[in-house]
Amino acid sequence: MNGRLHTLPRLSFTALFKPGWVKTAASKLTKLTKILPRPQTLLGLGLSTAVAVAVFMPRSMPTASAQDLTAALWTRASFPVEDFQTYTSPFGYRSDPYSGSSRFHYGLDLAAPNGSYIRNWWAGEVLWVEGSGACGTSIAIKSGEWTHIYCHMQGRVEGSGQSKVMVDRDGGIQLRPGQPIPAGARIGRVGMTGRTTGPHLHWGLKYQDNWVDPALVLRAMYVGQQAAL
Repeated sequence: MNGRLHTLPRLSFTALFKPGWVKTAASKLTKLTKILPRPQTLLGLGLSTAVAVAVFMPRSMPTASAQDLTAALWTRASFPVEDFQTYTSPFGYRSDPYSGSSRFHYGLDLAAPNGSYIRNWWAGEVLWVEGSGACGTSIAIKSGEWTHIYCHMQGRVEGSGQSKVMVDRDGGIQLRPGQPIPAGARIGRVGMTGRTTGPHLHWGLKYQDNWVDPALVLRAMYVGQQAAL
């Protein structure tokens, strides 16, 4: 692939999964987030979900128009991993797999076969690339007020300072800070670099530098995209 990025059409869940996977993924996400407020309408997704959608919503818009706008905006987002299998660890406190102690998990873990491609959630530009630490080979992408982080990828980071570049030659991926990335572009592959017990994508999200539960965002994506069908 000579380092070229591959893009998808604007996301619908049926475009990412075989038809049978749509209900499976939605069911698993529902189980993962069953303790969270259930959405009553597209504009009433619960207080904790509001941060995931309100940034896009003009406050003066009529309800019907705002619902349409939200649904349309979420169709621009991409589910972040191909060949998705299951959610293995949610956002929040958990028993650390190494120490057994209670620690906060700042992201959502999505299991997929080793080498599965990772796709960019939202259009933006590469903020940083890193090749060491608990996150392993990892990148962050800036999309307006949002920062999305992808950890444990295959490949490595070469160079230093402003010349850093994340390279996965077997996957045909090469990314550097400042590089623009469209939504749905392949940005890496699932691996086991850093601190991990199995192949998965650790996906972290920040809004205005505050951590957000990615499961809430996926729920808003699903509801919005179903409304747009």
